[in-house]
Amino acid sequence: QAQLVESGGGLVQPGGSLRLSCAASGFTLDYYVIGWFRQAPGKEREGVSCISSTDGETYYADSVKGRFTISKDDAENTVYLQMNSLKPEDTAVYYCVADLAPFGTSGIGSWYAYDYFGQGTQVTVSS
Repeated sequence: QAQLVESGGGLVQPGGSLRLSCAASGFTLDYYVIGWFRQAPGKEREGVSCISSTDGETYYADSVKGRFTISKDDAENTVYLQMNSLKPEDTAVYYCVADLAPFGTSGIGSWYAYDYFGQGTQVTVSS
């Protein structure tokens, strides 16, 4: 059964760091675009970042550019989101998503364009 499993969320102080992991099972991430979305209570879901397996291109929302880094480990079939200089406004449930896109992508795109979804992991930034 194909699935995405996130891990690495937790409570961190402002200015701190966390690394989220998204492990795929039941399928390989080759030819997929893998993304991260987040949703805070009372707010709309926001596309945070994505990476294309085809060409390695990465995309970031303006709100996280320069602070977050997405990467992919082919051997582990896992995507990571390194989050540095965290702010209270980064508090949200973070979801990993994957879209079969052998020709790459031009951006994060819509949540509804993705084929697979993780269960989410909570990130809380608070002192």
